[in-house]
Amino acid sequence: MRGHVHRRGAGWAYVADVGLDPVTGRRRQRTKSGFITKREAEQAVRAVLEEVRVGAYVPPSTETVGAYLAGWVERAKPNLRRTSWDGYRKAVMHLTSQLGSMPLQQLNPVHLEACYAELTTSGGSRGQGLSAKTIGNAHAVMRRALGDAERLGLVARNAARLARPPKVEHVDMPTWTSHELGLFLDSVREDRLYAAFVVLATTGMRRGELLGLRWADLDLDAGHLSVKQTITASNYVIIVGPTKTARSRRRIELDPVTVEALRQHRKAQAAERLAVGSEWLSEDLVFCELNGAPLHPDRFTRYFRRRVSRVAVPAIRGPHDLRHTWATLALKAGVHPKVVSDRLGHSTISITLDIYSHVTPSLDADAANAVASAIFERADTDAR
Repeated sequence: MRGHVHRRGAGWAYVADVGLDPVTGRRRQRTKSGFITKREAEQAVRAVLEEVRVGAYVPPSTETVGAYLAGWVERAKPNLRRTSWDGYRKAVMHLTSQLGSMPLQQLNPVHLEACYAELTTSGGSRGQGLSAKTIGNAHAVMRRALGDAERLGLVARNAARLARPPKVEHVDMPTWTSHELGLFLDSVREDRLYAAFVVLATTGMRRGELLGLRWADLDLDAGHLSVKQTITASNYVIIVGPTKTARSRRRIELDPVTVEALRQHRKAQAAERLAVGSEWLSEDLVFCELNGAPLHPDRFTRYFRRRVSRVAVPAIRGPHDLRHTWATLALKAGVHPKVVSDRLGHSTISITLDIYSHVTPSLDADAANAVASAIFERADTDAR
């Protein structure tokens, strides 16, 4: 690797050999002028040659952040679920609204943190402030995108790895007590989707997992179901696909009340199928429209909220809060966190404990009392 400096106008410039072009095989050179002294030019050329030697050299490029992210998110599409890709695309829209015209190689952590601050106030793609969670998701997307840019030699470092997104404040999720849950289930006992609400309340399944459940996935005689597919939506288009993660694909044991509710639901659905006749859509779905078609997730949520509004119970956001209610009740009842984590389909037990940290103080108090009772009851027995 060679380089030299020379006079150029009133100042100095350098020429550095930066290796062969991987596409053409031709020798590449980098030149830069504008140095006031010969020493400055020599220091600069040595720095470039050292980058080449250790494999850290990145050829100059005028590609902008916006252009790179637009291409990157399209390349990522085949490897992502449609709903995940939609989230990536929205994140890219927010990021490019602030950083789109900036040269990719000039991007640094300061620029990113300024972008996040602006997005927090009024800089979203729709002109309104974004939540810390939304910005955190955008940061995660940027970190992944710049990680690929670094791996491909387009940037010298991943600036997002050093930037800090806004802190997400922990907010306790709304849940019901067992009494409130019972009041709700009593109020919808005659509802066509009563069994769906029971399954959500007793299994902790996700909404999409519930709506994707097929009769082939149930073994009511053995008392369990298998989570194998989900129904989600993108731009209001229904998407039937695999579970969220490999850990989400799981078997869940059912209690006798839930099994009976499902048996009754199957009988009612058989009557609906007879009434519809040849127009019935054979999707084998446990919970579906009157003609057998998949239930749209958003429509199911609105349906659930209407039923909740008719009962004297605290408002919750939607079906997902029944999942949180189940997990909270299970942990308070003394169910081991590993069992709760497995039933919820979390990838690790730490995720479960982090999400349901609001339950930890009561568990800690129970543990303190239980251990103390064992210690002092034994001491009293020995003393006698």
